[in-house]
Amino acid sequence: MAAQSSIQGALIPVAEARARILATLTATVPERVALAKALGRVLAEDVIAQRTQPPSDLSAMDGYAVRAADVSTVPAKLRVVGEAAAGGAYDRALGEGEAVRIFTGAPLPDGADALVIQEDTERYGDVVIAREAAVAGAHVRVAGLDFKAGATGLRAGRRLSSADVAFAAAMNVPAIIAHRKPKIAFFSTGNELVMPGSEPGPHQIVSANNDGLAALIEEAGGVPFDLGIIADDTRAIQSAGRHALDCEMLVTLGGASVGDHDLVQGALAEDGLNVDFWRIAMRPGKPLMFGRYREMPMLGLPGNPVSALVCAHLFLMPAIAALQGGTPRIRTALAKLGRNLPENDRREDYLRATLAEADGELPVATPFSKQDSSMLSLISAADCLVIRPPHSPAAKAGDVAKVMLLRW
Repeated sequence: MAAQSSIQGALIPVAEARARILATLTATVPERVALAKALGRVLAEDVIAQRTQPPSDLSAMDGYAVRAADVSTVPAKLRVVGEAAAGGAYDRALGEGEAVRIFTGAPLPDGADALVIQEDTERYGDVVIAREAAVAGAHVRVAGLDFKAGATGLRAGRRLSSADVAFAAAMNVPAIIAHRKPKIAFFSTGNELVMPGSEPGPHQIVSANNDGLAALIEEAGGVPFDLGIIADDTRAIQSAGRHALDCEMLVTLGGASVGDHDLVQGALAEDGLNVDFWRIAMRPGKPLMFGRYREMPMLGLPGNPVSALVCAHLFLMPAIAALQGGTPRIRTALAKLGRNLPENDRREDYLRATLAEADGELPVATPFSKQDSSMLSLISAADCLVIRPPHSPAAKAGDVAKVMLLRW
């Protein structure tokens, strides 16, 4: 038992912690979702095209449908025998020396294999003169150019964008099969905390964690279940934990360490929590806990709001992606540093920074001069976090560094 405590209390690397969390997670069950509600959902099944698009050869421009052989030499005089507009068609086959006035999106008549655009013609009653030659296929959208019936348009595991929703609609798919949004329960602990809008006492703090975490969970595609602020009381913490048992994950904010007033780990351990680890080699956010509470994944974030948000980006957002069947990943990029940085110690550092574009070069990431973890204003203003691996040597402005994107 002593050996297990030693392992749990050791500082473990960020990548290892994330891998250990993700290894325990299972995607939620699939459900049918109307296309109008599908934005941001993760596909549990492939989306198959129910029609061919375009369903037939269509005009890509306004002009005249012709046989390419009739306009290989110009000027070419053709007899106009009809008209086709979008939503309509010329229902007879095109003969030698004939043309059909056609508009964008209209189907080509049988026998036509090219289009002469309007600007390259002159019209005299029922006669049109083509001034430019056209080869077969000119200005024609051939049947199936976009997709064909039975083709796989979108694959399982994809998180749907607005363009994906439009694509599915074009495939004549009214609903998709997606993983259910994971329900994430969370609560903050601390007798000193009050909710926003309250009048804090002389030693109280307005809590930023609950609302901030709820927004992050929604941003990641989950459903937040806010259990509120829980007093520093063992029974109250256990009661809050039990209220989360129908959720996919429980997240606690604060109290994850082992100080005299850090009660979460001990209270939940008495009630079925099995701790995997509780300290990470990172800054901000060393006191981060993960385990299983009555078989439900449980993540204990630091109580410090900045540390909580940074850790939530690193660990909770990938976990939510995995729970809804997506690909867990941290969005990173390379950037040039906008200021000098000192050498780093044994913890992986995440520095709040702005990100500015540079013409023809990598963007410039400039860490704020102050990185105090109490300053929420800086993470609100930050575009990214500059990642400094453990024991990184001093770096100069212009050096290349990896950044984690907070906005994209």
